[in-house]
Amino acid sequence: MKPIGVLIADDEPLARAGLALIVGAAADLTVVGEAATGPQALEQAALLRPDVILLDIQMPGRDGIAVTAALRAEPDPPRIVVITTFGLDEYLHRALAAGADGFLLKDAPAETIQEAVRAAHRGEAVLSPRMTRRLIDHYTAGRMPDPVPPAGYAELTGREQQVLGLIARGRSNAEIAAELYIGEATVKTHVTRVLMKLGLRDRAQAIVLAHRHGLT
Repeated sequence: MKPIGVLIADDEPLARAGLALIVGAAADLTVVGEAATGPQALEQAALLRPDVILLDIQMPGRDGIAVTAALRAEPDPPRIVVITTFGLDEYLHRALAAGADGFLLKDAPAETIQEAVRAAHRGEAVLSPRMTRRLIDHYTAGRMPDPVPPAGYAELTGREQQVLGLIARGRSNAEIAAELYIGEATVKTHVTRVLMKLGLRDRAQAIVLAHRHGLT
């Protein structure tokens, strides 16, 4: 099987080197290129067609948020995992709004970063547990859950409602599969249908919606 091609975009040479070591240590991942500025990231993405980009936020020329938005405007864009030193809520919300597939902190364990690349490549949204909690807190702080189910919720099957509840707890597809004793391919199908029926773009939006309506 062809390894997942990863482009590393970070203005710090040591950070790029560290991420390259982490990616290169996994047999199913490979570094296809590096970029030190926002414009370089866009150029390399167009030239190399990576599967996934590990993208820093603070870069010269064009920051990671702007790069994410620009890539999302292109046909068949790569998956984008924003990885940063700064766990600021503002960065998290802006990155997700721009279309990032994930948001990690650079102090995440190597295995977490590797699995984030794989998950993004599979089409899953990736948030570190800490950032998932902060995302939930941001949208639910001081609010009572809305007792009215969201539009489309009645169309979900019982199994799809279970899957939504587990997504809301930050479970990955593999963890959902293990908990429900079903295959990962089946979970992926359920997740796709949940997002489609609820009119959501990704798992991050599903997490927020579930907590807003007390569907956890």
